[in-house]
Amino acid sequence: MSDAEPLTGEPLALDLVNTRPATEDGRADLLDTPERLAAWVARQPALHVEAGDAAPTAADLAPVHAAREQVDAVVRALLGGGRPPEAALRGLTEAQRAAPAVRELAWDGATVTATARRDGGLGVRLAARLAEAAADLLTDPAIGRLKECEADGCVMLFLPAHPRRRWCSPTRCGNRARVARYYQRQKSRTERSDTTN
Repeated sequence: MSDAEPLTGEPLALDLVNTRPATEDGRADLLDTPERLAAWVARQPALHVEAGDAAPTAADLAPVHAAREQVDAVVRALLGGGRPPEAALRGLTEAQRAAPAVRELAWDGATVTATARRDGGLGVRLAARLAEAAADLLTDPAIGRLKECEADGCVMLFLPAHPRRRWCSPTRCGNRARVARYYQRQKSRTERSDTTN
């Protein structure tokens, strides 16, 4: 897994925030193009896109980016023990209002079915779904376990299933930390050996 590949597997709202990893050149944006947004959406089972939807366009990026910034502002405030910004909470509420889910009833020949449908452009509908996922996360008592990766320079967030979890990903940051510790041990042994000779 490379730093250019988004992490997935956390709650949807955290996966969204984690699309802005830290790099040597600053924060990257893994949703900076319609193609990258489409690839990320395809990896998210909770973001069911309607079958007739066209691929995302540049216009769809802005509402998704706005939702990401608002979620990030709230979770970072909570992580620091502070009060979430009122503007971010309002923004997430407005994103939900812009494309509320309506359960469309239909007859499939044997039973009545209900399918959640939203009006509006794809970006507005995605932002609404992401804001709903944020509301679910932010009101869940598990938010108190929220952690930032302990690896140097990593800004990824996660909800640990195990209290001893320290890294966003064992293959991304966990391996780096283990390699760094190994290198440091080897360097210390070499330095001790050089001073005794």
